[in-house]
Amino acid sequence: MARKKLVVLGLLGPSLDAGVARNRWERWRPSIALFQHEALVIDRFELLHEKKFDDLANVVAGDIAHVSPETVVRQTQVSFGDAWDFEQVYGALHDFARSYTFNTDAEDYLVHITTGTHVAQICMFLLCEARYFPARLVQTSPPKRADGGASARGAAGSYALIDLDLSKYDRLASRFRKEQERGQSFLKSGIDTRNAAFNGLIEQVEHVALASRAPVLLTGPTGAGKSHLARKIFELKKTRRKVAGDFAEVNCATLRGDAAMSALFGHVKGAFTGAIGERAGLLRKADGGVLFLDEIGELGLDEQAMLLHAVEEKAFYPVGSDREVKSDFQLIAGTNRDLGASVAKGTFREDLLARINLWTYRLPGLRDRREDIAPNLDFEIAKATASLGVNVTMSKDARERFLTFANASSSTWSGNFRDLNAAVTRMATLATGGRITASVVDDETARLARAWAAITATSGGVGAASDSEGALASVMNEAARAELDRFDRVQLADVVAVCARARSLSDAGRELFAASRRKKASVNDADRLRKYLARFGLAFEELTASASSSR
Repeated sequence: MARKKLVVLGLLGPSLDAGVARNRWERWRPSIALFQHEALVIDRFELLHEKKFDDLANVVAGDIAHVSPETVVRQTQVSFGDAWDFEQVYGALHDFARSYTFNTDAEDYLVHITTGTHVAQICMFLLCEARYFPARLVQTSPPKRADGGASARGAAGSYALIDLDLSKYDRLASRFRKEQERGQSFLKSGIDTRNAAFNGLIEQVEHVALASRAPVLLTGPTGAGKSHLARKIFELKKTRRKVAGDFAEVNCATLRGDAAMSALFGHVKGAFTGAIGERAGLLRKADGGVLFLDEIGELGLDEQAMLLHAVEEKAFYPVGSDREVKSDFQLIAGTNRDLGASVAKGTFREDLLARINLWTYRLPGLRDRREDIAPNLDFEIAKATASLGVNVTMSKDARERFLTFANASSSTWSGNFRDLNAAVTRMATLATGGRITASVVDDETARLARAWAAITATSGGVGAASDSEGALASVMNEAARAELDRFDRVQLADVVAVCARARSLSDAGRELFAASRRKKASVNDADRLRKYLARFGLAFEELTASASSSR
């Protein structure tokens, strides 16, 4: 079988390859040295260079012909514009690669990455990795003297072939994925969550946290874990050396009047009555770190205006001071309000919302993540063990009873994870010897049921009715809803809300028909639900698609 021809593609080195006088042969020039190795027989050399280096390219081509007469040298002009501009260099080399006719059946290719700017070398590497150049890399090095320095008199030096073994890159990518998974697990406190939507949210949060210092807005109901996630984001960034400063946090609902301005921006002595000393403020404390403003919707309009300036300019004026203070912080904001509605009412600045709304994540409540109740129960039990200094355990019967109650549609989890944390804390504290029994669980679930019933009675069920009506409005226009009897409208709204959060038609059917299915030996909840929806011209797939698009 005939030997394949060997073709090298290389950039002219305006500095390393330079020289026109006779003493140029006393220097090591990489584009020439490449052809001085007897074991490396090169049939063709594609010499790429900018037009302004035509004369040097001619000299180099002549010198290659002198040391390797059998090599055909083809000179090709490329236009970089700025040889240190990544986009320009990559674009020029990419255009060359796309226009070049590669014949891998008859020729093997090497790309010489010793010459050219560092930007050009990186671009050549990337083009090889992406297989725009179907080639291996060749790296040349000058010879060494006995004392370790570079030798004179233009000896050939050495060369090394680098094969971009994709299997090695797969292993590197695998290590990167594991690092990502560790970051995501860290954000979830090591809890093996099962809710696909939540896991997808955390995956993006992990990426954004490490790649960006732009503001992050965390929304969702009270107790959904916004404060916890904000601190975890900071700790992850700190671990990966993305921030050097501290974590400063405050619940804006606790700030009022001068105290709000002072807490955030600090004050100078005598700024107002009672300002007997200077105060740095939270923005200065967060310099180089992260500032978490929980319930940002509770801030007054004056504080919002100053915060917007501080976020955009990284500078602000402490109360009573005419000297600007610098603080380079990343803002994470949390709210359970609809800030868009607050803008419409004039209680929240539209320009501030636009500034903090770049990365917005809505954390679902516990009732929307019921598959995550079990792993979070284990997490809370482990926390109770550490807090109480007693090995807290749960009997099998007790665990089953608690999870059955927790997953029932009647369990509203209005306080979300705060309710779960409090429930486990009470059960662990009351458990004899740390063993949570069925009777302890029964007492606790009865307590939770009473508490939720009281909340529902106080609110008149307004929140739930509003949620259901909103779900119905997302799949049926007002005219169609107006055609429904009030009884059908209320019932259908609840059915639509359940379907919107269910993982499957069967899951929705089991929740909706939980009572009646226990009375039958054989039921088909999915078929029953499908027929019910069809009465109103609806399909389960439409309801879940609508819910996904609105999240």
